[in-house]
This record gives sequence, C-alpha cells and structure tokens, in this order.
Amino acid sequence: MKSSLNIIGHSKLWLGVSAAIVTLAFVSLFTYGLNFGIDFTGGSLLQIQAPATTVEALRDVVTNSGFEPVVQQGEGDTYFVRLAPVTEAEHQTILAAIQSVSSTATEIRFDTVGPVIGGELKSASLKATGLMLVLIMVYVAWAFRKVTRPVASWKYGVVTMVAAFHDVIIPLGVFALLGHTLGYQVDLAFVAAALTILGYSINDTIVVLDRTRENLLRRRHGDISFGDIVNTSVMETLARSLNTTFATFLPLIAVFVVGGATTRPFVLALIIGMLSGAYSSIFVASPLLVEWEKYRARRA
Repeated sequence: MKSSLNIIGHSKLWLGVSAAIVTLAFVSLFTYGLNFGIDFTGGSLLQIQAPATTVEALRDVVTNSGFEPVVQQGEGDTYFVRLAPVTEAEHQTILAAIQSVSSTATEIRFDTVGPVIGGELKSASLKATGLMLVLIMVYVAWAFRKVTRPVASWKYGVVTMVAAFHDVIIPLGVFALLGHTLGYQVDLAFVAAALTILGYSINDTIVVLDRTRENLLRRRHGDISFGDIVNTSVMETLARSLNTTFATFLPLIAVFVVGGATTRPFVLALIIGMLSGAYSSIFVASPLLVEWEKYRARRA
C-alpha cells in the first residue's frame, strides 16, 4: 500500500510553502490594493497605444482639454486613461488631443460604465463567488457522507473550499502587484477567470479526494494508516492531474504570447490559477486532511 514517493510524509513542508505564498499574496493585496476596472468603479477607460510619448505628456494634454484623467502605463507603449463618464463627443475630443502629441497613437478599446452599475456588478460578483464556494462545500460533504471514519465527511468539503480559496487569492495577489506596476485591472473578465479557476481547482481536488474515498471504503477494516491511504490515492491520481494541467497550460501560453493586449490579463489569471490549482489538489487538500486528522487524534 505504501508508495515510493511519500508526498503526505512531507505535509508540513507543502503546507508551509502554500502558507508563505498566500501570505505574500495578502501582503500584496493590503499594500497595493486591487486596481478595479470601470466595470466595478464606474467611469470611462481609454486604452491606447502611443509610441514616443510619456504618462506626463498624456496627462497634460487631456487635462488641457478640460478633463481630469488618471493615466497609467501598461505593457510597452500602451497607456490607460481613466476619466469620469464621458460622452462619445468628449471621447473623440480626448482621442484627437492625444493624437496631437502622438500622431501614431491608436485606440485599443474604450469603455464607459455608470457608478451605480459598477457597484452592483462588484456586489454581484462577490456574492456569486461566495455562494459558489459554500454550495461546493455542502455538495462535497454530501457526496462523501458514506465515509465518516476516520475523517468526518464535512471535513472533505472544508479542505476543498480551502484549496479553492488558495487558488483564487494567489492570482488576486499577483494582480494587485501587476495593477500597481503595469496597470492590470480587476474587471468582469477577471471574475470570469476566477470562476473558471474555481471550477478547475475543485474538479481536480475532488478527483484526488474521491480516490481517497474509494480506497477507504475498500480497506475500511485494514490495518493501513489513514496517511498511507491518502498518499496512495494522491499517487494514483498524480499522473492524471499533471497531464491535465500540462494539456491546459500549453494553449494558454500560446494565447498569452500571440494574443492581443486585451486578452493577456485574462489569460494570465487563468495560467496562475491553473498552476495554483494543480499544486493545491496534490499538496494542499490531501495533506491538510491528514494533518487535521492527526490533530484530532492527538486531542483524543
């Protein structure tokens, strides 16, 4: 029953690595905060590609046109110009002013959203994510209801939710840093990426935990320790998890490299979340389950 590779035997190491990464993500979030897009804040956003210019030059020319912009530089020669909601006529006035200082400036995208709608979208996104986590936890606890020893079924739901939270908080921390340095925004596309990450992470975690459930049911009266059963279950699903991640990772990298600037933040969030999900399903959920059981046994 014992595997040659003892992943569960080093549970504290894996959980320590995850704790360190999640801590760094929280530090990034509290230090820089999230750079919310206009989907959530309301206002107008103009993304342009303007070679041979600077943030200061763009800010000055838009200000001289009668507006109060916040200008951030993105990747390369792309810039983000944030404003209060403007009309289409004002949009064209701003674009013409920018082209007066950079004749080769081209518009990548322009969006405008009212502040009320932005607030409603932010609230709805948070509720949807929270509701999804709770429902998944309840479903996993119900699905594992026949496995009550040595770990209660509801604990499988809890570790699944912890792994999912782990996989969402890391991209948030990275985007807080990238929002500060490169102007990356958290908008509805990021929410779509986060929900996709949750689905991928939870599916991968349940595959591993379900194999644990099967092995527990087959060996309920054996003398094999819970840790060994979990380790064997992880090893039996390891190749599947790595192959799935690799197959998903390759097209995402291709889209990130050759795709346009507007899709790059969305794809980057998926890449980070997929890698985090592959790690958490193997090195977070199952080790956490075993450490939780060891703690209960010590208390007993």
